[in-house]
Amino acid sequence: MKHHVDVHVGQRIRQRRWAIGMTQQQLADAVGIKFQQIQKYETGMNRVSASRLWDIAVAMEVPVAHFFEGLDGQAQAAETDPLAAKEALQLVRAYYTIPEAQRRQLFELARVLSEAV
Repeated sequence: MKHHVDVHVGQRIRQRRWAIGMTQQQLADAVGIKFQQIQKYETGMNRVSASRLWDIAVAMEVPVAHFFEGLDGQAQAAETDPLAAKEALQLVRAYYTIPEAQRRQLFELARVLSEAV
């Protein structure tokens, strides 16, 4: 049975990997394991050891605490994260590829549209 903390940490690994445009294979190579193990971590099927989480954090250039952010002790915490959806991560990655001036305009448009609802 999956523990909700393992699922949350796995989702945070996946989110960060997507945000920086890293593949499972690239992450696996960076930490010296097979990509299938990364898949198991990201789904929460396998727990990430402390030393492996440290290696992942170094490879992704974030503090280890990054993987626990948003965890409030509730089993539903990971399910309520709007960035957990693959589509949201793709949108964030695409957003940051837009030149800054246009990105600001797009952000302002999204903000105005969200207030109109």
